[in-house]
Formats: sequence, structure tokens, C-alpha cells
Amino acid sequence: MQVVGYDTVSGTLLVSRGAAAEHDESGTVESVSLEPGAELSWTLDERHCAGTLYGSGSRSHVACDDPEAPYCASHRSTWVCARCTGTCLKDEMDCYDDHAVYLAAFAPDAFKVGVTKEWRLETRLREQGADRAAHVYTVSNGRIARELEAEIATDVSDFVRVDTKIAGLGEGVDEAAWAALLDGFDVHEEYAFDYGLDLTGRPVRETIATGTVRGTKGRILVLDHAGSTYAVDLRDLVGYEVEEGTVGRDLQSSLGAFG
Repeated sequence: MQVVGYDTVSGTLLVSRGAAAEHDESGTVESVSLEPGAELSWTLDERHCAGTLYGSGSRSHVACDDPEAPYCASHRSTWVCARCTGTCLKDEMDCYDDHAVYLAAFAPDAFKVGVTKEWRLETRLREQGADRAAHVYTVSNGRIARELEAEIATDVSDFVRVDTKIAGLGEGVDEAAWAALLDGFDVHEEYAFDYGLDLTGRPVRETIATGTVRGTKGRILVLDHAGSTYAVDLRDLVGYEVEEGTVGRDLQSSLGAFG
């Protein structure tokens, strides 16, 4: 059984149970809930390329034994639009939906600019685990949106690392810094998100799949295990072979475990 992906919208891990029979080339994929209160009890074994997922709804999986993880060169993909700054990198531009340009805040004081199709703005913000956000422009296509993003990105970063997001878990957004960032923008709408993690301190960063789920914040999974709280980057689980059973190695404990 291998972790082959995750879905930040539904809050699930995607696990392949392998081919159903010897002649089958693909395995069946199961969605494992990461809803608060769910119990995970897996040990992590060898890690290798997660292969390819295909289909929608009931997905299938083609495995790959390449030792590079989470994906080998043959199965690694890059969304070309993520590199766009206004000059289309596709053979033909196809982003003619209305697009939103937004600013997002990650506690306590990490900020970024981004773009997405207007209709999925709130979903995109939740996918990233934003704490606060502001919709600052609506434009008629992706090219204009990327041009605006590139212009704003001379002053505001266009990415925030997962390590930074984990470091801010349990903290609030610096309201003065956020207000200063928004000053000068014509804000269409502001957002504030609560992921229900109910943290009183910063979780310990680990790569485990054992414990009681507190919830997810973007691609960060928060687990309680043996009196401590852990933060796991879901991408760090992709590619691992897993077996039923609790973690079998010593873990760093949070201070609360000794209270």
C-alpha cells in the first residue's frame, strides 16, 4: 500500500492498494479521510516514485519503482501557468475566464500575492492554508492577472514556504503589518479563515502517519500522538509504502507532553 497523493479541498490522502490481479497494470486508489477525529495508524516503509494517477471519481494508479521521490523525472509535472508572468508559455492562450488577483497572509507575518480564476478564489486560499486574504483586482483573463501579479511581486513575495506556514501554526496574523500591506489597494473583499485546529502552541514538525487528526491547513496535516501534537507536510508522505501499525521510532515530543 502506497501514499500516492492528497487532496487539500476534500481533506484526504490518496492511497493505492496495488493491482487487483497479476495481469492488472493499475491499482485501485482509496481516499482516506483527514477529517478531525479520524485515526491514522500507519508505519512508513520504503519511499519511491508515486507513479501516475488517472481518471476521476474512482481513480486508478500506475506504480513506478524509481527510487526518486515523491516523483521521478518521468512522472514529475509542472503546471506551466505557475511560471507565467504575462507572456503565455502555451502554444495557445486559453485563460479567458475572469481572474482574481489576491493578497494572502500566513501567521504571523508572511504575505504573498497570487492569482486564480475568480470563481475558485476562496477554494484556492483554503488550498494554500491562508489565514487572511484580500481580493484586490478582477481582470478579464489570466495574462493580465499574471502581469499584475509580477508587478506586485517586486514588493510582495509570490510564494510562502511550507516551513514558514508550519512555524506560524497556533499564532495570529500581525494585524498592523497586514493593514499596512493593504493600504493603497482597492480591496474588493476580505477573508478570514479558521481551520479548527485549536492549537495552544506550535506543533512539532515530523513525517508520520500515526495519530488522531486535528485537521488540515492547506497541505499541512496536524496530528495528536502520544501526548504531543505534530505537523506533517502531506507532500512529504507521498511515495511512502505504508503498513498498518503505529510509528516505530522515537519522535521529538512537544513541551505539552511533559505537563
